[in-house]
Amino acid sequence: MPWSAAVQATLHCLTGCAIGEVLGMVIGTALGWSAAATVALAVALAFVFGYALTMRGVLRAGLPFRRALRVALAADTISITVMEVTDNAVMVSVPGAMEAGLAAPLFWLSLAGAFAVAFVVTTPVNRWLMSRGRGHAVVHAAH
Repeated sequence: MPWSAAVQATLHCLTGCAIGEVLGMVIGTALGWSAAATVALAVALAFVFGYALTMRGVLRAGLPFRRALRVALAADTISITVMEVTDNAVMVSVPGAMEAGLAAPLFWLSLAGAFAVAFVVTTPVNRWLMSRGRGHAVVHAAH
């Protein structure tokens, strides 16, 4: 399995995760929620948006909704999980990042750094999954 395919799969995963993660972090931070509640919302939304992006593509390919959902779950669950564990661990470990507020550069720089670390950690995981016919390889088979 070429690294380029794993990078593409990870970028796809990162896109969905980032949309949900940023939305969750913004909502939780704006509402003054605790770090735990904000992270929980961000993770939930990352899964929703990650699966939705995959489903969009396989639905366009003509798969019925239930089959598209099964493909998205099979393709993205491990990747999103690794990405979310990594980026949230980084975000929470940066002193003051979760409490910094939306106007603070510390918040946004920490979030960007967390995504970068998650990308680096998740890419080899995706390569390994795809080399075994799992992960994003399931999406390619569905097309």
